[in-house]
Amino acid sequence: MIPYRDTIPLRYTPWITWGLILVNFLVFAYSEWLPLEAHNYFNYLHGLVPARYTFPEWAGKAGFPAGDYTPFVTSIFMHGSWLHIVTNMWMLWIFGDNVEDRMGGVRFLAFYLLCGLVAGGLHVYFNPQSLVPTLGASGALAGVMGAYFFLFPYARIVIWVFFLPLFVRVPAIAFLGVWVIIQFYKITTPAATGDHIADVAWWGHLGGFSAGMLLYRLFLLPERNEPEDSPFTRWDRRAE
Repeated sequence: MIPYRDTIPLRYTPWITWGLILVNFLVFAYSEWLPLEAHNYFNYLHGLVPARYTFPEWAGKAGFPAGDYTPFVTSIFMHGSWLHIVTNMWMLWIFGDNVEDRMGGVRFLAFYLLCGLVAGGLHVYFNPQSLVPTLGASGALAGVMGAYFFLFPYARIVIWVFFLPLFVRVPAIAFLGVWVIIQFYKITTPAATGDHIADVAWWGHLGGFSAGMLLYRLFLLPERNEPEDSPFTRWDRRAE
């Protein structure tokens, strides 16, 4: 099943959400344009490699610049494949605009980056020996989803049942709750150990989501904070 859209109307143009999507696609296009060797070097230099920070002697011998923490930010804008970036940006398109609606552009950008930093830090903590460069906006996006979980719990997420002309509507609290359960399940499998088969930063996802839940209130604009019985927070009856 693939999320198609949500049912929360926008009040303001989500310039930052659109800008983040554009920047992510531009960075991905640039990396894909590079020759293979340069492409791999680009990913290792600007992606988040946990061992780079937990084993500084190895990092120095491997040629990583000392004291360079920019990958905690740059990795948020990098992706490993077309499927990876399209999936992430589609989710940001669905959830980001409404959260930006409540925070305003500048606060939303700061919130997005902070959640990404927390996600990256948690990934490094739980995968200290990993030599795999972590790429993707998933941690920052998870923070946006964490904020959405509390801001619009009864919005409806329209889901397309894959391979069938069937669309169903489910409460956001249920959709995102299932997503969290999947992340918890994944951290109990070998995919979370940081070894050679690890391809998804599950701990980073949970870290970003937790940061979003805990910090979102600090970024809300008071003048955009609707009362609890507003159509932006209550169950969207029109979607039934």
